[in-house]
Amino acid sequence: MSPVRSWVRRHPRAAAAARPLLAAVLVALVTYEGVALARQPTRPHAIVWCAGVAVCLCAVPWPRIPLVPRAWTAAALTWTATVLLLLDRPEIVWGMGEAIALLVLLSSVLLYAPARTAALLGPVLGLGCVAVPVRDADPGRFTLLFAVLAVVVSAYSLLMRAQSGQRIRDLQAVRTAERLELARELHDLVAHHVTGIVVQAQAARFTAVSGERAAESFARIEEAGSEALGAMRRLVRVLREGDPKTEPVAGIAQIRELTTRFSQAGPPAVLHVEPGLEERLPGDAAALAHRVVRESLTNVRKHAADATVVRVALRATAGGLDVRVMDDGSHAVPLTEQARGGGFGLAGLTERVSAMGGELAAGPGEGGWQVTMRLPLHPL
Repeated sequence: MSPVRSWVRRHPRAAAAARPLLAAVLVALVTYEGVALARQPTRPHAIVWCAGVAVCLCAVPWPRIPLVPRAWTAAALTWTATVLLLLDRPEIVWGMGEAIALLVLLSSVLLYAPARTAALLGPVLGLGCVAVPVRDADPGRFTLLFAVLAVVVSAYSLLMRAQSGQRIRDLQAVRTAERLELARELHDLVAHHVTGIVVQAQAARFTAVSGERAAESFARIEEAGSEALGAMRRLVRVLREGDPKTEPVAGIAQIRELTTRFSQAGPPAVLHVEPGLEERLPGDAAALAHRVVRESLTNVRKHAADATVVRVALRATAGGLDVRVMDDGSHAVPLTEQARGGGFGLAGLTERVSAMGGELAAGPGEGGWQVTMRLPLHPL
Protein backbone atom coordinates (compact mmCIF):
# COMPACT_ATOMS: atom_id res chain seq x y z
CA MET A 1 0.00 0.00 0.00
CA SER A 2 1.35 3.45 -0.93
CA PRO A 3 1.97 6.06 1.78
CA VAL A 4 -0.85 8.21 0.35
CA ARG A 5 -3.44 5.44 0.61
CA SER A 6 -2.11 4.46 4.02
CA TRP A 7 -2.56 8.05 5.20
CA VAL A 8 -6.06 8.18 3.69
CA ARG A 9 -7.08 5.04 5.61
CA ARG A 10 -5.64 6.33 8.87
CA HIS A 11 -7.23 9.78 8.50
CA PRO A 12 -10.58 9.39 6.67
CA ARG A 13 -11.91 12.76 7.80
CA ALA A 14 -8.82 14.63 6.66
CA ALA A 15 -8.96 12.78 3.32
CA ALA A 16 -12.61 13.76 2.91
CA ALA A 17 -11.70 17.39 3.56
CA ALA A 18 -8.69 17.27 1.19
CA ARG A 19 -10.88 16.42 -1.80
CA PRO A 20 -12.89 19.67 -1.87
CA LEU A 21 -9.75 21.59 -0.91
CA LEU A 22 -7.93 20.28 -3.99
CA ALA A 23 -10.95 21.10 -6.12
CA ALA A 24 -11.08 24.61 -4.66
CA VAL A 25 -7.39 25.26 -5.37
CA LEU A 26 -7.63 24.05 -8.98
CA VAL A 27 -10.85 25.93 -9.66
CA ALA A 28 -9.35 29.06 -8.06
CA LEU A 29 -6.41 28.90 -10.48
CA VAL A 30 -8.70 28.45 -13.47
CA THR A 31 -11.01 31.20 -12.24
CA TYR A 32 -8.09 33.59 -11.89
CA GLU A 33 -7.01 32.77 -15.42
CA GLY A 34 -10.58 33.24 -16.63
CA VAL A 35 -10.79 36.68 -15.04
CA ALA A 36 -7.43 37.64 -16.53
CA LEU A 37 -8.40 36.37 -19.98
CA ALA A 38 -11.80 38.03 -19.82
CA ARG A 39 -10.12 41.38 -20.46
CA GLN A 40 -9.47 40.13 -23.98
CA PRO A 41 -12.44 37.83 -24.76
CA THR A 42 -11.50 35.69 -27.75
CA ARG A 43 -12.25 32.18 -28.97
CA PRO A 44 -8.81 30.79 -27.88
CA HIS A 45 -9.29 32.28 -24.42
CA ALA A 46 -12.65 30.54 -24.11
CA ILE A 47 -11.08 27.23 -25.21
CA VAL A 48 -8.34 27.57 -22.56
CA TRP A 49 -10.82 28.37 -19.79
CA CYS A 50 -13.27 25.58 -20.68
CA ALA A 51 -10.50 23.00 -21.04
CA GLY A 52 -8.97 24.14 -17.74
CA VAL A 53 -12.24 23.78 -15.83
CA ALA A 54 -12.93 20.32 -17.30
CA VAL A 55 -9.41 18.99 -16.65
CA CYS A 56 -9.41 20.34 -13.09
CA LEU A 57 -12.72 18.62 -12.39
CA CYS A 58 -11.25 15.38 -13.77
CA ALA A 59 -8.28 15.71 -11.41
CA VAL A 60 -10.49 15.76 -8.31
CA PRO A 61 -10.76 12.19 -6.87
CA TRP A 62 -14.50 11.69 -7.01
CA PRO A 63 -15.49 8.49 -5.13
CA ARG A 64 -17.94 7.19 -7.74
CA ILE A 65 -15.87 7.97 -10.85
CA PRO A 66 -12.85 5.68 -11.45
CA LEU A 67 -9.42 7.18 -11.97
CA VAL A 68 -8.68 5.78 -15.43
CA PRO A 69 -11.82 7.19 -17.18
CA ARG A 70 -11.18 10.58 -15.58
CA ALA A 71 -7.55 10.53 -16.72
CA TRP A 72 -8.43 9.53 -20.30
CA THR A 73 -11.07 12.26 -20.44
CA ALA A 74 -8.60 14.87 -19.19
CA ALA A 75 -5.95 13.71 -21.68
CA ALA A 76 -8.39 13.89 -24.56
CA LEU A 77 -9.59 17.37 -23.55
CA THR A 78 -6.13 18.86 -23.02
CA TRP A 79 -4.73 17.52 -26.31
CA THR A 80 -7.80 18.70 -28.21
CA ALA A 81 -7.41 22.18 -26.72
CA THR A 82 -3.67 22.18 -27.43
CA VAL A 83 -4.15 21.27 -31.08
CA LEU A 84 -6.84 23.92 -31.52
CA LEU A 85 -4.76 26.61 -29.83
CA LEU A 86 -1.57 25.81 -31.70
CA LEU A 87 -3.39 26.70 -34.91
CA ASP A 88 -4.02 30.30 -33.72
CA ARG A 89 -0.92 30.91 -31.51
CA PRO A 90 -2.56 33.61 -29.29
CA GLU A 91 -0.61 35.42 -26.61
CA ILE A 92 -0.71 34.62 -22.85
CA VAL A 93 -3.18 31.80 -23.09
CA TRP A 94 -1.60 28.53 -21.92
CA GLY A 95 -3.41 27.63 -18.62
CA MET A 96 -1.39 27.01 -15.46
CA GLY A 97 -4.31 25.43 -13.53
CA GLU A 98 -4.80 22.87 -16.28
CA ALA A 99 -1.10 21.92 -16.23
CA ILE A 100 -1.11 21.45 -12.46
CA ALA A 101 -4.25 19.29 -12.71
CA LEU A 102 -2.48 17.14 -15.31
CA LEU A 103 0.43 16.65 -12.89
CA VAL A 104 -2.03 15.50 -10.22
CA LEU A 105 -3.56 13.00 -12.63
CA LEU A 106 -0.13 11.87 -13.84
CA SER A 107 0.94 11.03 -10.28
CA SER A 108 -2.31 9.17 -9.53
CA VAL A 109 -2.16 7.13 -12.73
CA LEU A 110 1.46 6.09 -12.23
CA LEU A 111 0.71 5.13 -8.60
CA TYR A 112 -2.61 3.32 -8.83
CA ALA A 113 -3.52 2.42 -12.42
CA PRO A 114 -2.80 -1.07 -13.80
CA ALA A 115 0.70 -1.43 -15.21
CA ARG A 116 -0.31 -1.52 -18.89
CA THR A 117 -2.67 1.41 -18.51
CA ALA A 118 -0.05 3.43 -16.64
CA ALA A 119 2.56 2.66 -19.31
CA LEU A 120 0.24 4.08 -22.01
CA LEU A 121 -1.66 6.80 -20.19
CA GLY A 122 1.29 8.15 -18.16
CA PRO A 123 3.29 9.46 -21.16
CA VAL A 124 0.11 10.92 -22.69
CA LEU A 125 -0.56 12.94 -19.54
CA GLY A 126 3.09 13.88 -19.04
CA LEU A 127 3.54 15.13 -22.60
CA GLY A 128 0.18 16.86 -22.38
CA CYS A 129 1.38 18.74 -19.30
CA VAL A 130 4.57 19.80 -21.10
CA ALA A 131 2.57 20.83 -24.20
CA VAL A 132 0.25 23.14 -22.29
CA PRO A 133 2.79 26.02 -21.96
CA VAL A 134 3.73 25.57 -25.63
CA ARG A 135 0.32 27.01 -26.54
CA ASP A 136 1.57 30.46 -25.59
CA ALA A 137 3.26 32.64 -28.16
CA ASP A 138 6.36 32.82 -25.95
CA PRO A 139 6.48 29.57 -23.89
CA GLY A 140 10.00 30.20 -22.63
CA ARG A 141 10.87 29.11 -19.11
CA PHE A 142 7.41 27.74 -18.27
CA THR A 143 7.81 24.91 -20.77
CA LEU A 144 11.12 23.96 -19.16
CA LEU A 145 9.62 24.29 -15.67
CA PHE A 146 6.71 21.95 -16.35
CA ALA A 147 8.93 19.54 -18.26
CA VAL A 148 11.10 19.24 -15.14
CA LEU A 149 8.00 18.94 -12.92
CA ALA A 150 6.60 16.17 -15.12
CA VAL A 151 9.88 14.23 -14.91
CA VAL A 152 10.15 14.69 -11.13
CA VAL A 153 6.52 13.70 -10.52
CA SER A 154 6.88 10.67 -12.80
CA ALA A 155 10.10 9.50 -11.13
CA TYR A 156 8.70 9.96 -7.62
CA SER A 157 5.44 8.21 -8.47
CA LEU A 158 7.21 5.26 -10.09
CA LEU A 159 9.51 4.97 -7.08
CA MET A 160 6.53 4.93 -4.71
CA ARG A 161 4.80 2.35 -6.91
CA ALA A 162 7.90 0.12 -6.81
CA GLN A 163 8.09 0.43 -3.02
CA SER A 164 4.40 -0.38 -2.72
CA GLY A 165 4.86 -3.46 -4.91
CA GLN A 166 7.80 -4.56 -2.77
CA ARG A 167 5.69 -4.17 0.37
CA ILE A 168 3.00 -6.35 -1.18
CA ARG A 169 5.54 -9.02 -2.12
CA ASP A 170 7.03 -8.92 1.37
CA LEU A 171 3.57 -9.23 2.90
CA GLN A 172 2.77 -12.18 0.67
CA ALA A 173 6.04 -13.85 1.68
CA VAL A 174 5.20 -13.32 5.36
CA ARG A 175 1.72 -14.75 4.84
CA THR A 176 3.14 -17.76 3.01
CA ALA A 177 5.57 -18.39 5.85
CA GLU A 178 2.72 -17.99 8.34
CA ARG A 179 0.64 -20.57 6.46
CA LEU A 180 3.54 -23.00 6.46
CA GLU A 181 3.88 -22.41 10.17
CA LEU A 182 0.18 -23.07 10.65
CA ALA A 183 0.46 -26.25 8.59
CA ARG A 184 3.20 -27.48 10.95
CA GLU A 185 1.03 -26.46 13.88
CA LEU A 186 -1.85 -28.45 12.41
CA HIS A 187 0.39 -31.52 12.06
CA ASP A 188 1.59 -31.24 15.66
CA LEU A 189 -1.91 -30.80 17.10
CA VAL A 190 -3.47 -33.61 15.10
CA ALA A 191 -0.56 -35.97 15.78
CA HIS A 192 -0.78 -35.29 19.51
CA HIS A 193 -4.53 -35.85 19.80
CA VAL A 194 -4.87 -38.69 17.32
CA THR A 195 -1.99 -40.61 18.90
CA GLY A 196 -3.82 -40.39 22.22
CA ILE A 197 -7.00 -41.65 20.58
CA VAL A 198 -5.19 -44.62 19.04
CA VAL A 199 -3.49 -45.53 22.32
CA GLN A 200 -6.72 -45.36 24.30
CA ALA A 201 -8.63 -47.35 21.67
CA GLN A 202 -5.95 -50.05 21.72
CA ALA A 203 -6.01 -50.14 25.50
CA ALA A 204 -9.78 -50.60 25.48
CA ARG A 205 -9.50 -53.27 22.80
CA PHE A 206 -6.82 -55.47 24.34
CA THR A 207 -7.64 -54.94 28.02
CA ALA A 208 -10.58 -56.52 29.78
CA VAL A 209 -12.40 -53.53 31.26
CA SER A 210 -15.75 -53.19 32.91
CA GLY A 211 -18.60 -51.21 31.49
CA GLU A 212 -17.80 -48.25 33.71
CA ARG A 213 -14.11 -48.21 32.74
CA ALA A 214 -15.04 -48.61 29.09
CA ALA A 215 -17.35 -45.61 29.33
CA GLU A 216 -14.50 -43.55 30.79
CA SER A 217 -12.19 -44.64 27.97
CA PHE A 218 -14.73 -43.74 25.32
CA ALA A 219 -15.32 -40.38 27.02
CA ARG A 220 -11.60 -39.60 26.88
CA ILE A 221 -11.49 -40.70 23.25
CA GLU A 222 -14.46 -38.46 22.47
CA GLU A 223 -12.84 -35.49 24.24
CA ALA A 224 -9.52 -35.96 22.43
CA GLY A 225 -11.31 -36.32 19.09
CA SER A 226 -13.35 -33.18 19.71
CA GLU A 227 -10.22 -31.20 20.60
CA ALA A 228 -8.43 -32.44 17.48
CA LEU A 229 -11.42 -31.61 15.27
CA GLY A 230 -11.76 -28.16 16.80
CA ALA A 231 -8.05 -27.45 16.32
CA MET A 232 -8.21 -28.57 12.69
CA ARG A 233 -11.21 -26.37 12.00
CA ARG A 234 -9.59 -23.28 13.55
CA LEU A 235 -6.31 -23.70 11.71
CA VAL A 236 -7.84 -24.65 8.37
CA ARG A 237 -10.11 -21.61 8.61
CA VAL A 238 -7.08 -19.39 9.06
CA LEU A 239 -5.29 -21.10 6.16
CA ARG A 240 -8.26 -20.41 3.88
CA GLU A 241 -8.62 -16.75 4.81
CA GLY A 242 -7.08 -14.14 2.55
CA ASP A 243 -5.85 -12.03 5.46
CA PRO A 244 -5.16 -14.33 8.40
CA LYS A 245 -5.36 -12.95 11.90
CA THR A 246 -2.88 -14.20 14.40
CA GLU A 247 -3.71 -15.30 17.93
CA PRO A 248 -1.57 -15.29 21.08
CA VAL A 249 0.99 -18.08 21.00
CA ALA A 250 1.05 -20.88 23.52
CA GLY A 251 3.10 -20.56 26.69
CA ILE A 252 3.55 -21.89 30.21
CA ALA A 253 -0.18 -21.91 30.91
CA GLN A 254 -0.79 -24.09 27.87
CA ILE A 255 2.01 -26.44 28.99
CA ARG A 256 0.13 -26.93 32.27
CA GLU A 257 -3.08 -27.72 30.37
CA LEU A 258 -1.15 -30.06 28.08
CA THR A 259 0.31 -32.11 30.94
CA THR A 260 -3.08 -32.25 32.67
CA ARG A 261 -4.78 -33.66 29.56
CA PHE A 262 -1.91 -36.09 29.03
CA SER A 263 -2.24 -37.41 32.59
CA GLN A 264 -5.93 -38.13 32.05
CA ALA A 265 -5.25 -40.57 29.21
CA GLY A 266 -1.77 -41.91 29.96
CA PRO A 267 0.85 -42.06 32.66
CA PRO A 268 0.91 -39.09 35.03
CA ALA A 269 2.91 -36.13 33.78
CA VAL A 270 4.59 -34.23 36.59
CA LEU A 271 5.36 -30.63 35.67
CA HIS A 272 7.87 -28.46 37.48
CA VAL A 273 8.26 -24.81 36.49
CA GLU A 274 10.86 -22.74 38.28
CA PRO A 275 9.14 -20.02 40.36
CA GLY A 276 9.08 -16.68 38.60
CA LEU A 277 10.07 -18.16 35.23
CA GLU A 278 6.69 -17.54 33.61
CA GLU A 279 6.93 -13.79 34.20
CA ARG A 280 10.52 -13.58 32.92
CA LEU A 281 10.23 -15.87 29.92
CA PRO A 282 9.85 -14.18 26.49
CA GLY A 283 6.82 -15.17 24.44
CA ASP A 284 8.77 -16.81 21.61
CA ALA A 285 10.80 -18.91 24.06
CA ALA A 286 7.62 -19.97 25.91
CA ALA A 287 5.97 -20.96 22.62
CA LEU A 288 9.02 -23.00 21.63
CA ALA A 289 9.04 -24.73 25.03
CA HIS A 290 5.38 -25.61 24.52
CA ARG A 291 6.16 -27.21 21.16
CA VAL A 292 9.02 -29.23 22.61
CA VAL A 293 6.87 -30.51 25.49
CA ARG A 294 3.97 -31.36 23.18
CA GLU A 295 6.13 -33.29 20.71
CA SER A 296 7.87 -35.10 23.57
CA LEU A 297 4.60 -36.17 25.17
CA THR A 298 3.33 -37.35 21.79
CA ASN A 299 6.46 -39.48 21.41
CA VAL A 300 5.97 -40.89 24.90
CA ARG A 301 2.58 -42.21 23.85
CA LYS A 302 4.07 -43.69 20.70
CA HIS A 303 7.30 -45.15 22.03
CA ALA A 304 6.92 -45.72 25.78
CA ALA A 305 3.95 -48.00 26.33
CA ASP A 306 5.14 -49.11 29.76
CA ALA A 307 6.02 -45.66 31.13
CA THR A 308 4.70 -45.07 34.65
CA VAL A 309 5.55 -41.38 34.96
CA VAL A 310 6.70 -38.52 32.76
CA ARG A 311 8.61 -35.62 34.26
CA VAL A 312 8.57 -32.20 32.61
CA ALA A 313 10.90 -29.53 34.01
CA LEU A 314 11.42 -25.92 32.94
CA ARG A 315 14.09 -23.88 34.66
CA ALA A 316 16.34 -20.92 34.03
CA THR A 317 20.07 -21.44 33.81
CA ALA A 318 23.05 -19.16 33.46
CA GLY A 319 22.89 -19.70 29.70
CA GLY A 320 19.13 -19.27 29.28
CA LEU A 321 16.23 -21.75 29.40
CA ASP A 322 16.49 -25.48 30.06
CA VAL A 323 13.54 -27.78 29.17
CA ARG A 324 13.61 -31.51 30.01
CA VAL A 325 11.02 -34.19 29.33
CA MET A 326 11.91 -37.61 30.82
CA ASP A 327 10.02 -40.91 30.98
CA ASP A 328 10.83 -44.32 32.42
CA GLY A 329 9.41 -46.46 29.62
CA SER A 330 11.26 -48.95 27.48
CA HIS A 331 8.70 -50.57 25.15
CA ALA A 332 6.96 -48.91 22.23
CA VAL A 333 3.23 -49.01 21.55
CA PRO A 334 2.44 -51.45 18.67
CA LEU A 335 1.19 -48.79 16.24
CA THR A 336 0.90 -49.20 12.49
CA GLU A 337 3.33 -47.39 10.20
CA GLN A 338 0.59 -44.90 9.25
CA ALA A 339 -0.09 -44.12 12.91
CA ARG A 340 3.59 -43.74 13.72
CA GLY A 341 4.04 -40.98 11.14
CA GLY A 342 7.14 -40.07 9.20
CA GLY A 343 9.36 -39.25 12.15
CA PHE A 344 9.68 -35.57 11.19
CA GLY A 345 8.46 -34.14 14.51
CA LEU A 346 11.82 -33.96 16.28
CA ALA A 347 13.59 -33.07 13.03
CA GLY A 348 11.33 -30.06 12.59
CA LEU A 349 11.80 -29.08 16.21
CA THR A 350 15.56 -29.32 15.88
CA GLU A 351 15.48 -26.89 12.95
CA ARG A 352 13.24 -24.50 14.88
CA VAL A 353 15.42 -24.61 18.00
CA SER A 354 18.59 -24.16 15.95
CA ALA A 355 17.04 -21.15 14.20
CA MET A 356 16.65 -19.52 17.63
CA GLY A 357 20.24 -20.31 18.59
CA GLY A 358 19.46 -23.25 20.87
CA GLU A 359 20.19 -26.97 21.00
CA LEU A 360 17.83 -29.95 21.09
CA ALA A 361 18.96 -33.41 22.13
CA ALA A 362 17.01 -36.67 22.42
CA GLY A 363 18.33 -39.95 23.71
CA PRO A 364 18.37 -42.50 26.53
CA GLY A 365 17.92 -41.03 29.97
CA GLU A 366 17.43 -42.30 33.53
CA GLY A 367 15.66 -45.59 32.81
CA GLY A 368 13.84 -44.35 29.74
CA TRP A 369 14.00 -41.58 27.15
CA GLN A 370 14.90 -37.93 27.58
CA VAL A 371 14.43 -34.83 25.44
CA THR A 372 16.43 -31.75 26.38
CA MET A 373 16.32 -28.24 24.96
CA ARG A 374 18.77 -25.51 25.88
CA LEU A 375 17.82 -22.09 24.58
CA PRO A 376 19.83 -18.90 25.13
CA LEU A 377 17.77 -15.96 26.34
CA HIS A 378 18.52 -12.33 25.71
CA PRO A 379 18.08 -10.08 28.72
CA LEU A 380 14.87 -8.06 28.65
